[in-house]
Amino acid sequence: MLSMMKAVLAACFLNLGSAAAAENKLPIDVVKYIKQREGCDHFRGEMPDPPDEQRMKKIEREIRKLCMGTDNKLERLKRKYATNRAVLKRLNEFEEKIE
Repeated sequence: MLSMMKAVLAACFLNLGSAAAAENKLPIDVVKYIKQREGCDHFRGEMPDPPDEQRMKKIEREIRKLCMGTDNKLERLKRKYATNRAVLKRLNEFEEKIE
């Protein structure tokens, strides 16, 4: 049982490693965008339950900081890397119009 758990954990780490390696092969401007946009999307999905006014202020501040301009950036990056299938595949994972 223990050896089976070790094998499962090893497989998980290998998958995480390969995902990180794939991300490292993307152009730096794309990697920066992905990091910003994933932060944006994280806070877009945050709604405190029960409602918390202080937490909502922080969420709104982070959304303004991380999400502003991401629609235009996404469009520009898709045009810039229109012939790069790996970049387009990754960028197509994001909603186009969130602002």
